[in-house]
This record gives sequence, structure tokens and C-alpha cells, in this order.
Amino acid sequence: MKIDEKMVDGLAHLARLQFSNDEKSEIMSDLNRMLNFVNKLNEVDTDHVKPLIYVNEHANFVREDVVHSEITQRDALKNAPKKDSDYFKVPKVVDKNA
Repeated sequence: MKIDEKMVDGLAHLARLQFSNDEKSEIMSDLNRMLNFVNKLNEVDTDHVKPLIYVNEHANFVREDVVHSEITQRDALKNAPKKDSDYFKVPKVVDKNA
């Protein structure tokens, strides 16, 4: 596949971009270099290479969830800047008329 001006124009239309002629030629050159690089991967012999499923051989080490210390509702509200008897008070963030 070769990137030409028609392909760049189509991509620019899809991306809602506009390019000058100099920018188009630079983009064509960049895209062609990228495609050439990716096509080099086809030259690599991968017949005896196992597919890579995980980056490393280690499994996930998951620890158990253990509660270390609990905080009471009274303690949680103790340092709150605004509160009533049971809840934190916060500024209104939703406008009903919006």
C-alpha cells in the first residue's frame, strides 16, 4: 500500500482537518515511512515463536482484603468542615434548571 495525495485528502476529510500542499507532502512522507516500517515486520521469521499472552511469566499476586481499622461515623464527621448529625454537608453541584 502506498499513501498518495488522494488518501491524505480522504483522511483529512474524515478527521475534519485541512492541510496546505507542503503539509500534505510531509504527511504523505511520514505515513509512507510508517507503513514501510510496519511492512518490515512481515520479513521477520516467526514460525517457531510462541504467541505472547503475558509480558512476564508471573501470575497476578493478589492479597486478601483485610480490614485493618474501622472508623466510626462519629470519628469520620469529627473533622468535617460542615456536617449535620449524620452526614457531610457539601455545596450543591447540580442545578435543577440546567
